[in-house]
Amino acid sequence: MNLLIIFGSKYLYLIAVAITAIFFWYMPKEKKWTVALLGSVDLVAVYLVGLFAGFLYNNPRPFVSDHVTPLISHVADNGFPSDHTLLVAALASILYCYNRTLGFIVFGTALLIGVSRVFAGIHHWIDVIGSFAIAIAVTAIVYQLSKKHLFT
Repeated sequence: MNLLIIFGSKYLYLIAVAITAIFFWYMPKEKKWTVALLGSVDLVAVYLVGLFAGFLYNNPRPFVSDHVTPLISHVADNGFPSDHTLLVAALASILYCYNRTLGFIVFGTALLIGVSRVFAGIHHWIDVIGSFAIAIAVTAIVYQLSKKHLFT
């Protein structure tokens, strides 16, 4: 069981990145520019909002605050938000805008990553929930703005 948690915590995000890359590779040429631009703007915005949220809310990692032994080594920095979950939830949000089924699959992957990171003792639940909230909210805003002003 620990091996699954470690895999989910450290490496599962690579599968979500691969799914996103394959989706992009096979999408129609005329849509690639739109998706690439939305993805670029969105990923930067999600990262910056996550960084800002981390400055506003400091949440020590469980192995620091609760004195648990983590399954994987990690620096004792702020755990909010979970960067791995934030990235995959952002990818899922972007995919959802163009392919709901694939978006749901990658959202499921993001959930597995978040759960794994909590069970590994390197994040609290609020770190994972915050990551989902930031990714979904920022992507919704960027997508709506893009439809009205940028590249539709």
